[in-house]
Amino acid sequence: MSENSSPGESEDDVKRRFREALERKQANAQSSGRHDGGGGKGGHVHGHGPAASKRTFRRKSG
Repeated sequence: MSENSSPGESEDDVKRRFREALERKQANAQSSGRHDGGGGKGGHVHGHGPAASKRTFRRKSG
C-alpha cells in the first residue's frame, strides 16, 4: 500500500479517509448497473434447484 498512516495523524483524519473510500466504493457499485433489475440478493444466480454436483445415496440391492 502506498498510503501509510503517519504516527502524528489524527483519528478524525483516518475516519475521514475510510468514509471517503466507502463512498467511492458505494458509488462504483451503484454506477456499475445491475442486469437483474435491482433489489433482492445479488448472489443467487441460478434459482432454487439442487446443485448440479449434489450426490444422491442409493442403497445396494443384492
